[in-house]
Amino acid sequence: MKLSARDANRYFAQPKPDATGLLIFGADAMRVALKRQEVIAALIGPQGEEEMRLARLPAADLRKDPAMLGDAIKAQGFFPGPRVAFVEDATDGMTDMIAAALADWRPGDAQVIVTAGQLNAKSKLRQLFEKHPNAFAAGIYDNPPTRDEIEAELARAGLRNFDGHAMGDLTALAQDLDPGDFRQTMEKLALYKLGDDSPVSSDDIAACAPASTEADMDDILNIVAEGRAQEIGPVMARLDAQGMQPVTLCIGATRHFRTLFAAASDPGGAAQGIARMRPPIFGPRRDRMQRQAQQWGAPKLETALTILTDTDLSLRSAGQTAPQMALVERALIRLAMLSRRGG
Repeated sequence: MKLSARDANRYFAQPKPDATGLLIFGADAMRVALKRQEVIAALIGPQGEEEMRLARLPAADLRKDPAMLGDAIKAQGFFPGPRVAFVEDATDGMTDMIAAALADWRPGDAQVIVTAGQLNAKSKLRQLFEKHPNAFAAGIYDNPPTRDEIEAELARAGLRNFDGHAMGDLTALAQDLDPGDFRQTMEKLALYKLGDDSPVSSDDIAACAPASTEADMDDILNIVAEGRAQEIGPVMARLDAQGMQPVTLCIGATRHFRTLFAAASDPGGAAQGIARMRPPIFGPRRDRMQRQAQQWGAPKLETALTILTDTDLSLRSAGQTAPQMALVERALIRLAMLSRRGG
């Protein structure tokens, strides 16, 4: 039987205990693995693997010994309870041996859980499970998580109390992280709030979200955007000493000002524009960039982007002889001075 995306998520949380088997397939191995972990835990419980009620059968081993699956399905362990025979990384070439095991399955046998990569609609393995009267097939696609999936992750981490903007921030974060990173972030957030009964805030999420690789640029970008021209020189010297490349700095500045321009140009205002950014911007950084966008306004930000584009072209010009870091510093000072001008 084929499971739709909505039905699949419900099934992973509460699988049919007397089903013959389940095929989970998809291009993203992490997403498939997380769903497989969820459904196996729901079938055999948290102690199932320790009690040897889970038999892991890598595809490579099964190809060498096709009888392994049938043996695992029928084997009775020392501990009572439901059992699972898990076939990992199956392919269409294994359809016949899996079909034989499913045909030999009887009530009380171990349920067969199979994972595979991307399978098209004509896949023999996929059709085997989709057409089976007591087995299921679920495709996992690279779509943003649904609200139900996000809430399930929050419940798993023990997080339930959120303030006004926090849930929106979390939803935006879920759409930009892969599922494994999002789950780790939720676990980190749960530990961060351990013993703290106050609602989860945007600042809490910002503290636990994966750090940006461009964090070392934030100081200089905020200095420029806030018009503090006198502070540019010392910070530029530190960045130069740390090995920051002029082109990298110019690209980072362009990205920052492009974000401000998009926010300032949003019909709903800068706050709404910042809220739409991907990847999402959190906590104090979001408030700061919102203020910057409002202070600059779209016309001046358009001029700023022109200055940065000209600087980038100069840096890449074969005939350029001036020191590149000096070119970037001069452009940033011009931007800082521009921010002070009216209109």
